[in-house]
Amino acid sequence: MRDIIKMTCGTCGRSNYHTTKNKRTMPEKFEIKKYCPACRQHIPHKEGKISKG
Repeated sequence: MRDIIKMTCGTCGRSNYHTTKNKRTMPEKFEIKKYCPACRQHIPHKEGKISKG
């Protein structure tokens, strides 16, 4: 039931982190402030799916 998600930067759009989340307990999109090495500051990162192909 856990899906692998990637965390993409809200400013530059690069995917810097990956994690898992439980879709049953957290059905909404996940957003957290993380450090972006390209922007060199803490920016909100949003959830994006990783393809299983």
